[in-house]
Amino acid sequence: MNKKKKLIEVAIVFFKLGCFAFGGPAAHIAMMENEVVDKRKWMDKQHFLDLIGATNLIPGPNSTEMTMHCGHERAGIAGLFVAGACFVFPAVVITGVLAWFYTSYGQLPEVTPFISGIKPAVLAIILSAILKLGKKALKNWELGTIGVLVLIFSLLGVNEVIALLSAGLFGILYFYSKSKLNTSSKSFAPFFIFKISTLTFIKLSSIKVLWTFFKVGAILYGSGYVLFAYLDAELVTKGWLTRPELIDAIAVGQFTPGPVLSTATFIGYQLAGFWGAIAATLGIFLPSFLFVLLLNPLVPKMRKSILLSYFLDTVNIAAVAIMLSVLFVMSLDTLIDWKAISIALVGVIMIFGFKKVNPMWIVLGGSLLGYMLSLV
Repeated sequence: MNKKKKLIEVAIVFFKLGCFAFGGPAAHIAMMENEVVDKRKWMDKQHFLDLIGATNLIPGPNSTEMTMHCGHERAGIAGLFVAGACFVFPAVVITGVLAWFYTSYGQLPEVTPFISGIKPAVLAIILSAILKLGKKALKNWELGTIGVLVLIFSLLGVNEVIALLSAGLFGILYFYSKSKLNTSSKSFAPFFIFKISTLTFIKLSSIKVLWTFFKVGAILYGSGYVLFAYLDAELVTKGWLTRPELIDAIAVGQFTPGPVLSTATFIGYQLAGFWGAIAATLGIFLPSFLFVLLLNPLVPKMRKSILLSYFLDTVNIAAVAIMLSVLFVMSLDTLIDWKAISIALVGVIMIFGFKKVNPMWIVLGGSLLGYMLSLV
């Protein structure tokens, strides 16, 4: 297949994912694994796991960065940019339309019944990915023990990046000592540290919006709740946005498909209209493209190094443990009544009973069930 056809294939795959990827990063990565590993064989499970582990160590939205890695694997640097852009595009457009609706009418359309069905449905998708990736990551009992410890610490509230790094460093020390190999390797520093400066101005231009969101995108680790904290500090405390408006913006990012960072599009529109939306979107996603562009070529080199392969193996099992932690917390928050439990069970039956079913049908089916059960 020539490069042009590969780029078209990448565009179609990730645009489709961008339209149906509900449920947060764990669900997005689960759908991605189904598309690029199981269905299309762009890479093996081990390399996909390595990319997940490495991606967890850099700032930015993990699932969006994974699309870029996958695009790079299939179609080179151009594929990286095409995959990321196509994955983000549907969420940005939907969020932009909602921003116009919100500005014009002062409220958001009622979508709660559909979202209430999607949330339990994606639990089955995440569980399926955890089982498949976990089988590949669990290479020995020591890694299993480390995974259990990371799961416990994650459930206790330890920051996921600290848990991953600590596990990786422990893995290097333990497995190096066990193997008793005298191997030297070059150091690897995955972090790019930025300091948020204080901006003082009243009227916002598109350039100022771009810079504000670029800073957030360059240092953002964690979930939508962490994004809320950053944006609260950058926008609410400076009087550019009220806290209820910020809460509405975060809600839009949560119930639209694709990355929650599409919240930036919504806020940018509130701050500076159409060009503000464009500036905020570019600002918050641009750092991820740059980080992945730098990181992707290093991952195979890490795997070839004995010490860094220990690090990757340990980070991989830790990443699966964190996905399991996310699944547990999501289940507690989501499975609160018989309707949600019923939808989740249907999702589990579909994903495990009919192994060739596309996860996107699970999402669509869950949304329809959520709507129908809301009428009961």
